[in-house]
Amino acid sequence: MRAFDTNYKLLDEMYRDEYYPSFLVDKVKGELQKVIDLLETGETDIEVIQAKWDEVVCAINDLQEEFDENDSEIETVARECIGETVGYILDWFGIPIDIEEAIRERDW
Repeated sequence: MRAFDTNYKLLDEMYRDEYYPSFLVDKVKGELQKVIDLLETGETDIEVIQAKWDEVVCAINDLQEEFDENDSEIETVARECIGETVGYILDWFGIPIDIEEAIRERDW
């Protein structure tokens, strides 16, 4: 079992950009944390891990309306930031899933 990198700031670029309300970035971060929590248990089954990614990405999809209601949206900067974060998580834990596959359920 490997703990996640305590020095890595999830979604740092979104937190630094006032366009994204921090409380909503917290919700996205909370979803990503669910994958980290799973991986920290030592889970290595790719199907189990991909199912968790699908669940998390669908939950992030569901936040889009709330972003809209707060004059924000999951657009280019957010997509790239989330994608980079997903890539970092995959690399950190040595999970052989392509970033695009991991976030295949996204509609943002």
